[in-house]
Order: sequence, then C-alpha cells, then structure tokens
Amino acid sequence: MMHLKQLFIAAAAGLLSIAPLKAASGQVDFTEFKLDNGLHVILHRDNSTPIVTVAVMYNVGSKHEQPNRTGFAHFFEHLMFEGTKNIPRGQYAKFVERAGGTLNANTSSDRTYYYQTLPSNQLELGLWLESERMLHATVDSQGIATQKQVVIEEKKQSYDNRPYGTILIETMKRAYREHPYRWVTIGDPDHIRAARDEEFEAFYNSFYVPNNAVLVVAGDINEEQARRLVEKYYGDIPANEGEIYRPSVVEPPLGGEVRDTIFDNIQVPLVLQAYRMPAMGTDDYYAIEMLGTLLSGGQSSRLHKELVDEQQLALQVGSFPLPFNEPTVNFTLAFSNMGVDPQDLENAMNAEIEKVRSSLIPDREFQKLRNQFENQVVSGNQQIAERAHNLATFYTYFGDAALVNRELDRYMAVTREDIQRVAQTYFVPENRVVLYYLPKQN
Repeated sequence: MMHLKQLFIAAAAGLLSIAPLKAASGQVDFTEFKLDNGLHVILHRDNSTPIVTVAVMYNVGSKHEQPNRTGFAHFFEHLMFEGTKNIPRGQYAKFVERAGGTLNANTSSDRTYYYQTLPSNQLELGLWLESERMLHATVDSQGIATQKQVVIEEKKQSYDNRPYGTILIETMKRAYREHPYRWVTIGDPDHIRAARDEEFEAFYNSFYVPNNAVLVVAGDINEEQARRLVEKYYGDIPANEGEIYRPSVVEPPLGGEVRDTIFDNIQVPLVLQAYRMPAMGTDDYYAIEMLGTLLSGGQSSRLHKELVDEQQLALQVGSFPLPFNEPTVNFTLAFSNMGVDPQDLENAMNAEIEKVRSSLIPDREFQKLRNQFENQVVSGNQQIAERAHNLATFYTYFGDAALVNRELDRYMAVTREDIQRVAQTYFVPENRVVLYYLPKQN
C-alpha cells in the first residue's frame, strides 16, 4: 500500500509527485534577478554532475479557477505538452528525450510546475522549450478536444474508480464552504466539457505569463552564460499588463464538527479526521508537522504502537498536513482491522491525541523527534531537481527563495510546549471533518 502521506499529497497535486520542502545540510547558494517583463529568475550552480534542471513555476493552481470552471490549471498541465508555434503537435517531450533528458509537470491548488533535467550541454534547448510554452503554446480546438478527453478519463480512473479515490474530494468540500480549496485540482468533468475554446485561451493569456512565473536554472552551469541565454529566450516575452487574479476568500471557522459516511468499493473501512489548521510557512504548521510524525512517523510512533501493535484495531495509520500556502487541513486517519467497529477505532485515535493535549511529550521522545526531522531535512535536498523545485516554491509561496536555507531552523525552533499547544488548539472536535469510508453493501 502506498505510504499514506504520499497518497494524499499526490492526490492533492493531481496525482503527480510533489517533493517536500526540505533544505540540504549545506547552504544552497544562488543568484536571482528579474527581467523587465517581470519574470523572476533564480540560478543555482552545482558543477558536481554534468546535468541541468530548467524549471518554471507559474503562480496558478486550482484555487485560481472559477467555481463553475474548475480543473483548468490541471487541464493546462496536460495541454502545455501538446506543442507550440515552433514545435509540432506531440513532439515536445521527444525533444527532451532525444537529448537524453527527462521532463514532467504537476499541479496543486496553489501552483503549476514544469521541469526538465538535461545533460548540461543541452541548457539552451531546455530554456528554448520552456520559453516556447510561455510565449506561444498551442491552445487550439484540436488540442483542447484531445485533452478534454484525457482529463475526463483521468478523473474516472484515478478518482471515481479507484478504492478510496474520492477521499480528497469528499473531505475538502466539507472542510471548506467558501474558499476555492473546496474543489480539488482534477476539477469537475462537466466544467471541462462545457468550457469553450476561448475560455481556455483567456486562462492561458492571463496566467502563463512571465510576470506570473519564476524560472529556475540549476546544475552544471556558467552563470554568465545562463543569464545571457535567459535574456535571449525570455526577455521579449510580453507581460500580462492587466491584473492577475488572486483569490482573496477568507474561510470562516468550521463552526462545529462535520460527520458523514461514504460507501465505496472497498473492503477495509477507513476512519478519517480532517482538522483545519494554518498555512505552510507559519510556526504552527511546523509544529503540526512534528505532531504528525510523533503520531504516525514509523513503527515506533504513537498511533502505530497503540492502534496497530497493541490494540490491533488498525492496519495502517497516518497524520500529516496538506502542504498548501493558505489555511489548510491535517489528515489523521486509520485503516480498520477486520471486524473492528469504526467507532472503536476512532475512540482509540482520539485517546492518543488527547494524551498529547493533556501532557508534554517526554524529553527523550522529543529529542528523537528532533533527530528525525534533522535527518529528513539534511537528506531531503540532495538532487539538483529537488533544489530547483524548492527554490521555485519558496519564491512563489513566500517571495523569498532564501527560506530554502532556513527550514531546519524552523523545525528546531519548535518546542514541546508548541506541540502540545497546537494539539490543544486545532485537534478538537469542533474543528474537524470526520468521514467513515465503509464497504458498499450488496
């Protein structure tokens, strides 16, 4: 079974991978500048391996869509591989593959990310390819019709017909009533079907522009040469002169526990609690991440030891926040053992959370937790592609790429009292959605 945290974060990102935001043990040195059209550029040199990652993160995700036209950002994640004015349809990926490189993209509620890793002597190719997407991607009737079918089929296969596939959809529409986080990146197939070609064109012209993006070039580069090439391929791309839409919805308090039961094509019942919590980058977010690891990080974690090993109520447990840059949710969940009443399982989950709420965790357990995060941070940014992603994310979310070098400090600043406080503040019944996923009855 896929690791629970990976499963849910992947679902939140349109079922493509999102690397966690982690910093390496040493400094990630970089330079940055801005072109006249507003494109922010970050250069990170690492000549240890003859590869280079060219990445563009656009500040557009599913939260930038309209309630009657959801799924556009994820749709464009696909459409932007169709081709461009100078790249024939279906040939975009082949340019990269023929050069010995790899490429991919992913979409979240907050942003869309395109990246390719190539031999470093192919830097100019990578920059040209991404500039082609930004300047004149093919947004026409043929490509739109093709990708409509692709994303509608993806919704069926990855959400509707997959066991537990609707968890994120069912949870988010109950956890949020007004904020656009209430829909997920895959969107509503009816919205995609109904959308006219000119609506997709308007979305592209609004968001896939240099002043709504950050370009990261990381790896075996000469910075002066890289800067010249960036200016050559991106300097004359026109900015969006209008106002780029940013949602400003502030979600009101949940106002009381929300409970529901979902009957699905499953064999193993699931109990899920989604607690509303602050956004990524806040002090409380770091404390809640550490609380999640305390509860479910490995076989020695509290939920695993008590619910899986001791009481044998659960087969698998998890507790983790969704990495969104506006107030988000923490999932605490457990897959039931055979014959276990879901209410008994939930009571046991609540009992473990209450232990954290009622008393400070012991010094020894806290030190172990700090060691886990130190190891995670130190080992979590070893690859050039990961560094490129992290630099782009910190700039897009917080306007400060240098935060990549301060992640460990943020975790190490969390105290035992902070962990107890966030448990007391956020992990309370009136702040949660509770779902029971049960097998369909014949």
